[in-house]
Amino acid sequence: MALVNICDVTVLNNPTSFLKPFQFEITFECLEDLPEDLEWRIIYVGSAESMDHDQVLDTILVGPVPGGKHMFVFEADPPDVRKIPVDDVMGVTVVLLTCSYKSKEFIRVGYYVNNEYDDPELKENPPTEIHYDKLQRNILSSEVRVTRFTIPWHDTKEEAGQEEKMEEDEASCAEAQGPSKLPDEIEARIAQDLAYERAERERMMSKVPLADPGNIYPHGDVRYNYNSEDSSSLCLP
Repeated sequence: MALVNICDVTVLNNPTSFLKPFQFEITFECLEDLPEDLEWRIIYVGSAESMDHDQVLDTILVGPVPGGKHMFVFEADPPDVRKIPVDDVMGVTVVLLTCSYKSKEFIRVGYYVNNEYDDPELKENPPTEIHYDKLQRNILSSEVRVTRFTIPWHDTKEEAGQEEKMEEDEASCAEAQGPSKLPDEIEARIAQDLAYERAERERMMSKVPLADPGNIYPHGDVRYNYNSEDSSSLCLP
């Protein structure tokens, strides 16, 4: 069971200029005291073609977090336009709000973002060179996708023992085998994670109806997906 649930995300200052900061008012509930920080991030997807153009707009640490309900405003500067392919600046893209605990992401909230000129004349006759100061950014708060990941919230002796044994095994194998190589099982998991990430982005960018990927992470695996029609229903059980 997740120890942190996002109860509400309100998009502030929207729509606004492309060059203005992002602002999200986040309300979350913590079911028990957490001794370590929650790491929140805002990520701007610069291109649907490659993750290389993603930009982490800001990262903040919140904690230690006592049990109960909490609210804060997360503000981040707009993306660096020099890192976005020119052909991907205008039109629909995605902004992601993520939260991690002990470096493990447990929830991701994705919003469609539409960038276009707010001047009707510029819409009809767009200039050859993009006028960024004339672009309007509109976050489609009704088009939200919530993805939840199952993580270990507590350190147990069993987990610690497994990690220690793994380190010993790796150390003993290193001398015998020479250059280290990832076990096939871990390589398969990495490939599966990359496939999942790619599918999530393609689904967001193509605006396919929100649905469980299903065939990527079948029932019984560690990742589960939940959909929401609007920000008021983001509280997950």
